[in-house]
Amino acid sequence: MGKKPVKKIEKMERKEPAETRYKEIGFMCGLEIHQRLATGEKLFCSCPATIATESDEVIGNVSRYQRAVAGELGNIDRSAEFEELRDRKFTYKVHDMHTCLVEIDEEPPHELNPEALGVALSLSKAMGMVVVDELQPMRKEVVDGSDPSAFQRSTLIATDGSIKVDGYKINVPSLFLEEESSGIVAAAEENITYDTDRLGIPLVEIDTDPYIPTPVAAKAIALYIGTLLRISGKVQRGIGSIRQDVNVSIKGGARVEIKGLQEVDKIDRFIENEITRQQRLLEIKEELKKARASVGEAKDVSEVFRKNNSVKVVSNHLQKNGVAYGFRLSGFKGMLGKEVNPERRLGTEISDYAKMAKVNGLIHSDENLEAYGFTHGEITGLRAVLDLGANDAFVIIAGVRSDVEKAVVLATERARHALVGVPFETRAVFNNELCTTKFMRPLPGGSRMYPETDAKPIMITKEHAEAATRSVPDIEKERKALLSVLDNRDIVEQLLLSPRLQLYKTVIGSTKADPNFIANTIIQKFTELKRAGFMIENLDEQRLVDLFTEYGKNQITKQAVDELLKEMALKRESVAELIKLKRLGRIRGKELEALVAESRKNVADPSNVNELRNIIMSKYRLNVDGSELNELLSKKKG
Repeated sequence: MGKKPVKKIEKMERKEPAETRYKEIGFMCGLEIHQRLATGEKLFCSCPATIATESDEVIGNVSRYQRAVAGELGNIDRSAEFEELRDRKFTYKVHDMHTCLVEIDEEPPHELNPEALGVALSLSKAMGMVVVDELQPMRKEVVDGSDPSAFQRSTLIATDGSIKVDGYKINVPSLFLEEESSGIVAAAEENITYDTDRLGIPLVEIDTDPYIPTPVAAKAIALYIGTLLRISGKVQRGIGSIRQDVNVSIKGGARVEIKGLQEVDKIDRFIENEITRQQRLLEIKEELKKARASVGEAKDVSEVFRKNNSVKVVSNHLQKNGVAYGFRLSGFKGMLGKEVNPERRLGTEISDYAKMAKVNGLIHSDENLEAYGFTHGEITGLRAVLDLGANDAFVIIAGVRSDVEKAVVLATERARHALVGVPFETRAVFNNELCTTKFMRPLPGGSRMYPETDAKPIMITKEHAEAATRSVPDIEKERKALLSVLDNRDIVEQLLLSPRLQLYKTVIGSTKADPNFIANTIIQKFTELKRAGFMIENLDEQRLVDLFTEYGKNQITKQAVDELLKEMALKRESVAELIKLKRLGRIRGKELEALVAESRKNVADPSNVNELRNIIMSKYRLNVDGSELNELLSKKKG
């Protein structure tokens, strides 16, 4: 009788406190997983679904501006309005082989890629989803300029699925088949340049419901879905081929979308920081409420700074016919300097909004004004013009008049949000070290979706369903297959969750090297190299196949593999060239026997095996296999 309750209590102590804490704060979290598919062609044209190489020719550029227009229901999306305020020019690099008139919106889309549809249907089946009877491609407004047409084609494939991860049942309400966006080449305040090579590559978006119970569970679910995608064998690999968007909110806060998380193992840290940010903003809201805070109208304060020219960040703009605007923040004294995340304050959040209008930022009264060069006279002048009281703060923005006028609108909007708590936003990853984020744009609404009139609906047939069932990815089946050849269960589990699973399968299918050595190298050695600062992204698939091929043919030692991986991360030469350059070829057979015989001449006691081994390995550690040397020395001794 006494033992059962103890076990239950232990289980509760491991799991319940964390879940209870997040439940108490009203934590809600959902994931959007975006994965590029490895198909032969793009989604709506016959261009190759691959990324251009340096040898692929860029034949021209296309430039576009964006304007906010009403959607099908007559409403203008808030995020589109915000983008128009920024007034940016978008330039698109057009490739000879990877871009056609469909990408630059000069030709209607072709038929939806059947190969991509088959992959999407298989993934839907793997998560127990209900495939819709008729597929209707939709247009989804894209406000960041990443598509020359200003919309992305997106097709709902399936609904109402679920997965089980770490004892949790997580609903998967939708799976979409979409076009990939363009990739950023260069970004400035006024002009962003995109590359259209990846534009239109098939992409699946898998959405969970918002009831993921903890940040750690969110990471586990993202890893599970990533594994499911990889074992399908039909997804692309490499940086940017998979992206996780995380939606987070707490009680009293607002839904915030953290966009484009690349490192799955840090998802929980990003979520925790967003929880902290929202909690701090809610605390600030309560303090502002007690102070009866308000946001004043912006006024031109240029004349305050024209006499002394002491505040250089302002006077430099005034000397170029610019202006300086300021606005009062009644009851905000001390609030702008309140930290909401590491190295992020309320003033930083307001500044992020202002920067969207091409200004360099802003100055606020909670900063060290002496460091900026403010004189007593200038502060007195500002107090008079802005009618500042003892508990008030102020913000100054300087620059070109048209930019400053837009920046003031955005900054005052964000300041007013502080009075109500947390704004609904899309936020980008700001710093991987601190796991904080910065504002990108307001959350889009439903007004940005409308039917694609240039693409025909597709009826899902019995043949579609049967083909999808035959190719459903199965994680348990994959686990058993790995365990049949690998000795270490921990390595198997790490490999299943790793983005390098397909790399492992490619290497063992192309070489005679020991699968256990390959798996350990890909999982453990790659991690060690990354922590040591090596660019493991440079370890391309073909050179890794070449490396393990040489090892499988006994041309290099295990120690040489480690050394070559470091060299491959730093240099672009082939494996054969690096082996020759670094003199890493294996000494074996007759050559090793000759080396042993020669080494015996240089030791005081030739029969001392340990001394002989140490002398040889100290000089030829990377060239001689220890087990082969030991076997040879034991024979000689015998």
